[in-house]
Amino acid sequence: MKLIRSLLLLASCALLTPSQARDTQPNILFIFTDDHAPSAIGAYDAWLRALNPTPNIDRLAADGMVFENSFCTNAICGPSRAVIQTGKHSHKNGFMNNGNSFDWNQQTFPKLLQKAGYQTALYGKSHLQGKPQGFDDWAVLPGQGLYYNPDFITPTGKETVPGYCTDIVTDKAIKYLKERDPNKPFMLMVQHKAPHRNWMPALRHLHLYDDVTIPEPATLFDKWEDNAPPARHQELEVDRHMDLNFDLFVDLTPDFAFEPSQKRQDRSAYANMQRMTPEQLKAWRDAYGPKDEAFHKASLHGDDLVRWKFQRYAKNYLRCIKGVDESVGRLRETLKELGLDENTVVIYSSDQGFFVGHHGWYDKRWMYEESLKMPLIAAWPGVTKPGSRDTHLVQNLDYAETFLDIAGAPIPADMQGASLVPLLKGQNPPDWRKSIYYHYYEYPSVHMVPRHYGIRTERYKLIHFYQFDEWEFYDLKEDPDELTNRYPDPAEQEVIADLKKQLEDLRTQYQDDSDVSVKPKAWQEEMRSGKWEEKPAR
Repeated sequence: MKLIRSLLLLASCALLTPSQARDTQPNILFIFTDDHAPSAIGAYDAWLRALNPTPNIDRLAADGMVFENSFCTNAICGPSRAVIQTGKHSHKNGFMNNGNSFDWNQQTFPKLLQKAGYQTALYGKSHLQGKPQGFDDWAVLPGQGLYYNPDFITPTGKETVPGYCTDIVTDKAIKYLKERDPNKPFMLMVQHKAPHRNWMPALRHLHLYDDVTIPEPATLFDKWEDNAPPARHQELEVDRHMDLNFDLFVDLTPDFAFEPSQKRQDRSAYANMQRMTPEQLKAWRDAYGPKDEAFHKASLHGDDLVRWKFQRYAKNYLRCIKGVDESVGRLRETLKELGLDENTVVIYSSDQGFFVGHHGWYDKRWMYEESLKMPLIAAWPGVTKPGSRDTHLVQNLDYAETFLDIAGAPIPADMQGASLVPLLKGQNPPDWRKSIYYHYYEYPSVHMVPRHYGIRTERYKLIHFYQFDEWEFYDLKEDPDELTNRYPDPAEQEVIADLKKQLEDLRTQYQDDSDVSVKPKAWQEEMRSGKWEEKPAR
């Protein structure tokens, strides 16, 4: 079916004159962030709506469509980007975890857009290693990149740019919009580092939210009593694993001499401080110094300490998001100034969701909703109904096909997703997927979340932590916070058996031949060796 549709699209494009082709090929502005949870977007969730965290992203939503059931295939930075580039699951594109190297020689959608007459550009975080291919211009951060005075890898070499990363990436994108070839449609990818750990806000936002209390998620003090063992043997708790100094900046300066509280500690904020100018450092310590002093005087313990850590973390996270939101506003304003706003599809997304204290955690990786769900908002003038909301099950697996379909370019038959264009037009395709497939591979690694795969339907979720043969099953209609694992429930066995069959069908459909063998003894050995820690009583 995909092959027939692609041939028809190719034939129709061949009949158009160059002028007609340009008229039917809208520009595409893809704004992509790192770790932006839908719950931290006003258009998605009432949890933080009173704080108005994302007015510009909310305006984009008002002008277009919000996808309410948007999911990732593998909740971690590099793999999510690889899926978007290729339209293929991790096991097919070869980038299964952040330790892999992406094969840029393979088929990617930017290369296909170039063949369709598009000029392409990428600025910001790539996280796929190597020099990007398929782009006429690019400047990418090495690895995770830095928030302050970051380095960029460009076609002509390495450059260090003074300033704040989100602003710099936006500046590069705006410069491109003003200087590009006006006779060709463009695909511009603006990929921010924010709001990735270590959540370092711009100087202008250091005091944002100082006078408010961030609402705590209802599951902040979840004890994971009903989960399979993996939930109790991880390293991403606000309580035990969020470091006061390296993650929350308490007393942190370039000459800080203390060791972190855990061996797999992210020290990027401390490293970034070595790159700050004296003026930046002064503004930073002027903002955090008095707050740190108040923290020490309070001498907090137990739940009170967890609550303080959550407030410091959530405010820094939202401050980083404020910079991203301002970027969205600047980019859309530039489109308007240049007369490009009526013929440009603007899409906002992030590589996965994020735990902002939900279940007592930070980070992502899990197949639980806060990690699995990713934001997707699209405004296509004249095509997408303003203020519309879609509830179909969609994934980042669909982005490449969507970009190609918007451009009127053929969609290769070996891509594994489906174009979202019919949904953007308000249609309800009768053959749309009824379930999504997920597979996470990165273990043992940072945060120690074990490998797992699973299926999510409109109502149910089944997860298999296959290394240790542990299962979880949730009824999302009755238990949206996933607090009750009903896998052992005799009343659910018929549903679970059907989901297991569907799960194996999905693995066959997507040709996932990854090693999912059970190794229960390894679990016991790792616990004995101390790699996994039991959670102490609070």
